[in-house]
Amino acid sequence: MASNHSFDIVSEVDFQEVDNAVNQALKEIIQRYDLKDSRTTIELSKKDKSLSIHTKDDYALKQSIDILQTKFIRRGLSIKVLKLNEAEPAAGGTLRMKIDLRSGISKDDAREITKLIKDSKLKVNAQIQDEQVRVSGSKIDDLQKIQQLVKERDFPFPVQFVNYK
Repeated sequence: MASNHSFDIVSEVDFQEVDNAVNQALKEIIQRYDLKDSRTTIELSKKDKSLSIHTKDDYALKQSIDILQTKFIRRGLSIKVLKLNEAEPAAGGTLRMKIDLRSGISKDDAREITKLIKDSKLKVNAQIQDEQVRVSGSKIDDLQKIQQLVKERDFPFPVQFVNYK
């Protein structure tokens, strides 16, 4: 049985779930008594892979981010996807914050994953392919150990395992 098995390590974002989380967060913000007059908006840009929060003050901004993170967790999305930027002043004394959505594994992060796999001394190969890492080996047990190793390591981005072969 010399067949090779493999899987891919990826970091993806389900934009439909993100859109649902944003809509739920906006509903809660509108209904909350302390945020009713904050004129808060959250816009999702799938093209830029980012969110934009526009609100009246720092308190409303912090509460909006907290509500958004809660909705992400409830919808099964990792909050590691959210990369918060600095809040900047906007027109009319309001605040705007851009939140980048992490999608894909950067070259540096992919190198870190492959180094972790190589340091494990298991008989598997790791290759960087665009924004993912392909792990292949002859034993399924070794691949499962690699998955466990990657899960236990707390990367600053979410990881998923796809394309089992």
